[in-house]
Amino acid sequence: SQIRELTFSEPDRIAFPCLQLAYDALEIGGTMACVLNAANEIAVARFLNQEIHFLDIPRINRQVMEKHQVIAHPNLDDILAVDGWAREISNAYN
Repeated sequence: SQIRELTFSEPDRIAFPCLQLAYDALEIGGTMACVLNAANEIAVARFLNQEIHFLDIPRINRQVMEKHQVIAHPNLDDILAVDGWAREISNAYN
């Protein structure tokens, strides 16, 4: 079967707050996308382990992002350090 037409519309960033956080991380740049990725991986794992509620995921991600001091031009060591930091902080939030 063939797809005849695809229709795209602007995503609802209020209904999908993690999508807005991703846009924010890209706009901020530097290490922020790494922080969001690491925080999100931990928050999702905690949700799957029934440690937090689903709606806690964007809240935790936002809190970790707000606490982060962005490194504008990170090297590999910076990325690894920031990733570990974000995972640790994300794991500590309830």
